[in-house]
This record gives sequence, C-alpha cells and structure tokens, in this order.
Amino acid sequence: MNKKTLIKVALRYRAVYLDISHEDINMRSESSVPVMAFVTRLKENGFCVSEELLHALNAVSPDCLAEITKCIDDVMGVDLNWAPLVKGWDVPTGETLADHLVTWIANIFGKEAGFKGTTLPCGHLIPDGTFPIERYNGCPFCGTPFETTNFVYKGQASKLKELRLFTTKDMKKVFDSLLTSATPLDGTQKDTLGKLLREFPLPDGTIITMKETAMLVVKLLVGQGKANEASKLLKTPTDILRYLWYEKTGYVQIIEPKTLIAHAGKLYSHMWGPLDEGVEAAKGMKKKLMLKYDRRACHRVALWLNSLSMTAHQAAENMHPKRGMWVRMIRALRLGEYSRKSGFAHLAEILDVFYQQDYTPWQGRVDKAREENDAERTLALLKERPGLFARCLFATMLRFGSDKVTTAFNEVADKLPSRLLLSLGNAAEPYFNPVGKRLARPITGVTYKMKPNQLLALYNAEEREAMVEAVSNIYQASMARRFAAQQTDAKTIYIAPSLYNIPVNVGDRTTTIQDTSCALMGTRFPVEGDAVRLFLQWGKGLHAQHLDMDLSARIALPDGKIAECAYYSLRCVGAKHSGDIISIPEMVGTAEYIELSIPELEEAGATYVTFTCNAYSTGALQPNLVFGWMDSAYPMKISEEKGVAYDPSCVQHMVRISEGNLSKGLVFGVLDVAKREIVWLEMPFTAQTLRGADSSSVEALLHKLAAKLTVGELLAMKAKAQHLVVVENADEADETYTYEWALNPAEVTKLLNI
Repeated sequence: MNKKTLIKVALRYRAVYLDISHEDINMRSESSVPVMAFVTRLKENGFCVSEELLHALNAVSPDCLAEITKCIDDVMGVDLNWAPLVKGWDVPTGETLADHLVTWIANIFGKEAGFKGTTLPCGHLIPDGTFPIERYNGCPFCGTPFETTNFVYKGQASKLKELRLFTTKDMKKVFDSLLTSATPLDGTQKDTLGKLLREFPLPDGTIITMKETAMLVVKLLVGQGKANEASKLLKTPTDILRYLWYEKTGYVQIIEPKTLIAHAGKLYSHMWGPLDEGVEAAKGMKKKLMLKYDRRACHRVALWLNSLSMTAHQAAENMHPKRGMWVRMIRALRLGEYSRKSGFAHLAEILDVFYQQDYTPWQGRVDKAREENDAERTLALLKERPGLFARCLFATMLRFGSDKVTTAFNEVADKLPSRLLLSLGNAAEPYFNPVGKRLARPITGVTYKMKPNQLLALYNAEEREAMVEAVSNIYQASMARRFAAQQTDAKTIYIAPSLYNIPVNVGDRTTTIQDTSCALMGTRFPVEGDAVRLFLQWGKGLHAQHLDMDLSARIALPDGKIAECAYYSLRCVGAKHSGDIISIPEMVGTAEYIELSIPELEEAGATYVTFTCNAYSTGALQPNLVFGWMDSAYPMKISEEKGVAYDPSCVQHMVRISEGNLSKGLVFGVLDVAKREIVWLEMPFTAQTLRGADSSSVEALLHKLAAKLTVGELLAMKAKAQHLVVVENADEADETYTYEWALNPAEVTKLLNI
C-alpha cells in the first residue's frame, strides 16, 4: 500500500493514518521526544491530536512521523510561493489610475521622449514619481512577479483542529461507505474513492447502487483486464454509454458532444479580442471528441451489449434518449460487424430493433397522454417508473391537481430511493413560490436562474401552500416508515447541535476537492476574530508563463449599493487586496490575498460579502488552484519584506480545483457580517470577473441551502420513528452522531440507505 496516499486521504477526515490496530495501543504509554516534536509540527499547521492518537504515535517509528509531517506540509502548501505582488500590502501603496496611464504612455514613447525611470526585468519602464517600485515584488504595471519566498507564518491560530486515529480498518470502512453511498459522490469523494480503489481490492458482495460510482469501479476492472466482472455493473445500454463517455471525457455524467463543444467555445471567449480563443477551443473540443477504438475495446463493448438481460425492445427504448450518440458509437465500435458474428444474436436483435425503431418510447406515451389532458393514463404510466414520476411530480400536480397526483404518487413513494424523496422535500417550497428564484446547475459550470412555472398563476397562495405541505407529508411519512422498519437495539441517541446547521448533501454536488476537510456545502463556519483573510494560490508545478487568476470580493452595502475589492479596485470599504498578478514564476506558483475587516464592514452597514475566484486569461480555473480563507482571534501577520500573509494554522477552509473543472468563475463563500459566519458554497459561473456572479443567484442559492433539511433534523426524524430518547451527553448515548462523524459525507448518506 502507498502510505502517502492513505495519509492524505485520512487528513480529509481530520485523522492521521497509522498502520496499527486500535487494540494494540497502550493508553498508558509516555510520549517520546520524536512524538512531542511531531505534535509541535502539527500545532504549527493548526492541528492537535486526540488522546488515542497521541498514545498510538508512540508505536510508530520516527521515520514514519517524518513522512506524515511531510505529507501534511505538502497538503497545506507550506513549501509553495506565497509572496503576493505588494510587500506589506496592508499599508496602501498609493497607486492610482493616473500611474497606470502615465506608465502606459511612457512605454509607448520610451526614454527618448524624456521619460525618466527604472526599467524592470519584464521590459516595462516605470517613470519616476509613479509607482513606489520598492514596495513591489514584481512589476506594478503588468503584474509579473520577480521575487518568490520559501517561508510562511506558522502557529498564529487561536483554535486548533483535532486529529484522530485512522487505522486500515477505518480506511476500509470509508472505502465501503463510498462504494455503497446512496447519493452521487461529490468531487472530494470521487477523488478519494479513486485513490482507495488503487490501494484496496474490491470487497466481495459489495452492492453499488449509484451508476456514477459504478463507472469508477468499471474503469478500474477494465484496466485490470476484468471486463467480464465489470459487465455485472453494466445492466443497461445507458450504463455502457455512460462508461464509454466517462472513459472519453472524464465525466461520469453523459454530456452530449454539442453541449461540450458549445461550452468550450463559450469558456475560452474573452472580452478582449486578442485573448479570445473561443473558435479554436470549440474546434479543439470537437477534435478531442472524435471516436476511435481498437479491436479489443470494440469486442468488449459488443460482449457487454450481447450479455444484457433486457429484451431487444427494452434495450432499444433505453438507447432512444441518446439516439444520436448511439448511432456514432455503433459505427465507431463496429457493432454492426460484430452482430453478424456467431454468438452475437442478441446484439444483432438489439441493433435491428434500434435501427428499425420498432419500439414506442415510454416518454412519448407520457407526453401524448399529458397533451391530451388524460390524467388517468398519465398517472398510470408514471407509476410504472417511480423515479421519473418523482422528477415531474410538481409540474404534474399543477396540471392535474394536487389531491389526485399525490394520491397516485403515495402508492409508489416507498419504491423510491430516500435521496429522491429528500430532494422533493427540499425543492417543494421554492418551486411553488411564484415570485421566488430557482437555480439549475448543470455540470458544465454555469448556474441558471429558472422562471417559475406558468401554471402557478392558476392557484392562489393557500392552494400553493397546501401543495408544499402535501409534498412534505409524503416524504416525511415515507421516511418515518423506513426508519421504523430498521432494526435497532439502541434506546438513546446523541445529536451534536452543530449538525442542525449542516444541510443534507442531496442535489447539490461540489466538484472541487477538499484536502483538509470534507465539509458539506452550506456548512457555516463561525468567525473567531475581527479579520477574515481570503487567499488564492496557483501555478504550482508549471513553468513561468502568463496565467491570470483573480481573487475578488463583493460587499453588499445599505440601499442596494455594492463595493468591490478586485484587481481593478484594490481598496474599498472593509477590504484590502494584495495586488493583481497576471503571470506566474517558475514551478512554485504565486498568490493573491484579500483581507476583510469585520468592524469596518459592520460600521459601513454591510450585510454580506461574496468571495469569488476567476480565470481571466484562460478558459477555466486551473487544476490544483487552491483557495479558501483564514481566521484567528489573534491578529495575523503580513510580511513587510515579502508580503507573505499565509499561515496554515489559521486556515479555516481550503479547496482545490479538480482536473475535471469546467467553470471559469466560482463563488466559494459568503460572509454574513451580522452573524459573523461564513457559508461554504460552490456556485460556478462563466465570466472573467466577479461581476458575472449574479447577486440574485447567490441569494437564491443561500435561500435554497437554508431551506434544506439538515443532518440534525434528519436524525431527529430517525429518533422519533425509532422511539429513541435524545440525550445531551454523548457518553450516555447508545448511538452518537458528532460533527467529526459528519466530516465523512458518505457516512451521513448512509442514513438514506433505507
């Protein structure tokens, strides 16, 4: 096993991986000198250890402790370049727009026109009397850094994060929970599962319910030459197409080629002509999506389709929604050729029915019945496929009336996965609000505001509220029946108060990777001090080049006024920016910061501050770009010599962009000034600056997260259904649910495996 991989995975769950068992720990052992030194290094990074972990560390070698320290330092980025453009950037440099204008003119006409100044390594002439160049680590005109640093501050944190012990048994438990998750995995979970699949064998008898999770396993099995074993996870043609597209694009969702091509063109478009690469990007994506398979791959897919247990008509109907993609796949995979070979009779039958279109799509029958306003036939068809019934429940209620539709839906509600029922409960209130805003978030990195259903105008406020209540009653009654049916010997339960602030992760998946925690979107982080420091670090492992990423903050002030702290506005009420960097140095990357002063924001009457990061010069945010925020009750230092303001011990939340990112901009947090809380969220948008992050969309997302069922409320439903007594002390409970438990979202979703 690769210990470094397991150490980094464990850190995501606020733990340290050690290759020992819990039973072998001597809880009376005295800490050795290497262990105390190791604990000190952890404290510098903002961590402390549990009692069990402290004693467990005595059983490992100093070399192992050094390896763990190195892994944690790597995750926290302490060896990266954290020098911004401005030295001591908390003190204004006094630069103005006039300085940029004079410098621009001077670089056009040069010293020959009488301009005196300093020529920097980038070639720009900085005229005397403009920028105070002694205050900069690079060129103040073009944002190219010349100086880097190899140090960061450490140990300024006012609050340490406790690490617990993770053994191989605990790691396998996480592995199993991810494989059997009842909800789609987010970016961190997918990355974790991918790492663990390379370290542990697939457990015998594991039932994988999520199609997207199955694709990760299928890819592993195919890579190991176990295509026959992989076929057990591919039960429909859509499953096979999903795997083929995942293998081609890296996305476990089936995104049609035209969508990817159009998105690539939009992503690489630019408001400044010379940087507009939209047309070339679209052509490049089209070329990338061209299908070409070798004989081995063709034979493998032919065997998979031929071994399907579905009838030819069922298979052809399943292929119909993606008919255009299937036509291309059939041709590229030479399936027509294989269908004429001996032993491929079922494949031949499927292709014959598919090309002859000798089937009637179920969705077509539903649409026809709906257009004819035939409620009985529509509901009868929808009850045949409860999952699709759930997805169109609200619209069907508006068309045919609440009572008739909810009665029909109640008959099949218990056949649905719990996550779908929960999604309905979360979505009902915004859907039936005729003036509210609903968000649609496809995986192409764009957030859309959806208009209310026009049929809402046919109903008054009381009728709409009754519809919301009817949906709530259905999912709560069904969840109560499911919890009650579970066997348990427990009599008491402990629910940590913090769990009532964490929404259940259903319907909103994050695509970024969290290397230091696994917080669910919507989690609220209390602010300890008077300052919040945002940070952005990018360019690690890349050669020096023009690569412009931007960190920005938008401040909502009274009377609808807005203040912006960004590359074009380095100072505004309650916020300071460290300077705009548009190029990266060799291999070590670069950084930008924004410091928010909460007392100044309160004095100005600010309500919210929205945190964003954007890709200005390239199509999408760069993979491995790291962003987040720091907080401490104590003042956090800013270097006067280099401007470094990063301290890993003060990091409250840190997020990394994944390889499969499709967004150009990202809202990653909102500071509620009055409550002194930061809401972690992920709202992608396609724009080069923070002005593309629509304020009403952010508010709609916050409202959506606030309206969601929380983990605490879900556990309270479980307690009520199973007649468990809720106790206030974890030591007195038979079942204990803490914040540390919720750090593993897969464990949380186990509550939905009913």
